[in-house]
Amino acid sequence: MADDHPNGFLIHDRQPIGYRDPSARTNDYKEVYQPEWSEAQLREQGARCMDCGVPTCMGGCPIGNIIPDWNDLVSVGDWRAALDRLHATNNFPEFTGYTCPAPCENACTLAINTGPVTIKSIERAIVDRGWQEGWIVPEPPVKRTDKKIAVVGSGPAGLAAAQQLNRAGHQVTVYERDDVIGGLMSYGIPDFKFGKYQVQRRVDQMSKEGVRFVTNHALGSEMSVDSLRAKFDAVCLALGAQKPRDIRIPGRKLDGVVFAMDYLTQENRRQSGRPVENRIDAAGKKVVVLGGGDTGADCVATALRQGATQVLQISINAQRPMEREPKNPWPEQPFTYQMTYAIQEGGVEEFSADAVAFVDSDGDGVVNEIEMEKVEWTYDDHGRRKDRNVVETGLKMEADLVLIAIGFAGSETDPLEETEIVLTERNTIKVDDHMMTALPGVFATGDAIRGQSIVVWAIGEGRDVARCIDLWLMGKSRLPASLRTINPPNWR
Repeated sequence: MADDHPNGFLIHDRQPIGYRDPSARTNDYKEVYQPEWSEAQLREQGARCMDCGVPTCMGGCPIGNIIPDWNDLVSVGDWRAALDRLHATNNFPEFTGYTCPAPCENACTLAINTGPVTIKSIERAIVDRGWQEGWIVPEPPVKRTDKKIAVVGSGPAGLAAAQQLNRAGHQVTVYERDDVIGGLMSYGIPDFKFGKYQVQRRVDQMSKEGVRFVTNHALGSEMSVDSLRAKFDAVCLALGAQKPRDIRIPGRKLDGVVFAMDYLTQENRRQSGRPVENRIDAAGKKVVVLGGGDTGADCVATALRQGATQVLQISINAQRPMEREPKNPWPEQPFTYQMTYAIQEGGVEEFSADAVAFVDSDGDGVVNEIEMEKVEWTYDDHGRRKDRNVVETGLKMEADLVLIAIGFAGSETDPLEETEIVLTERNTIKVDDHMMTALPGVFATGDAIRGQSIVVWAIGEGRDVARCIDLWLMGKSRLPASLRTINPPNWR
């Protein structure tokens, strides 16, 4: 075993928990990561932490995880204390340990000129160990209040809010429109990135803590904001931001042109043994994924597992540089190219390409080609696309199945139209500094107020809104404070 060492970063090289071999993992839907890890390896990695005077890793973490502390605890083999420190700021560290892009690692001081501490691997190892040892158990409140709270949406933001509010003693009911709890953790992220047993373990834990879960209950059909306000003392809207951004070009209505999330949700349902109607199957097809982000990568990897003959992922943007440019210094998040796990598995990337038409060349109503243009962009000071210059036209690509993964256009807010809740220009819910909407007692959190983002932000804002609600109901709160909620608002 490696003991903690003040110069561990000079002794040990970076060695994260690895991935399974791409040629093997595309034959199944098991998690792509190595299932086993070495305790000695992880202790060495914890010892690489420099215990910086200014821990920039914490600044890079959206929820302010106390990273140096649990690095140190792992390095000396105190895994139980490391788990307690991890849970102090993160209700579901396995959600982030398996799916987070780890902005904390990019902000690590070692990242200036060498490999950063393997923070994500250490986080995953801590929570894996916690489940293996039976340390993660239900923590019901000692005392109950008489307050009832409805949480609408069971993604990571809704679940974090529900667990925090329940532990404060309130009676919490979580409503989910789908037939399974978990939001995108269950039906958006593929099994091979995040096994659904990990969601179910937390649902079981929370149920034993006293949280009530209700599935197949959608806002706008089975219930309304007004009906929830009449029944509950407070309402938390954790609706997500799943309204897909569409591409409006000729041929959009052809069969075989579908939204990425419809495709991923279907496959997640199929893998869980739930019924699927009109299944979208990539087997034997040439697949084109429009969109260069994480959702697009998940589509690429899913299509490969279904047996697609070719999978091409197209990004409208130019390929990022291999190294940081002077205008992108540490500790800013690096604007550099990183090959995704899906491309490692056999997907092909194309950059600076824009679809202009979907083509049905044989007249059967099904797409079989995409007409493309090669483009160049100029960008503003914030890295946003500004001016588009076409450098080549008339390009054709074969496509039997096109998956649209070009982002999201905010929340699905139709059920809010008859309420006084105000929306932003980005189709997200407008809240005040204490996360309350224009309706007293109705709060919102997560992607519903931020727009589509990463899991770690959702968990953090779920924790934030729980404290805001607790303050509003009780006038004080023992839930952890954040920058938003340090001072109680003058609500009364």
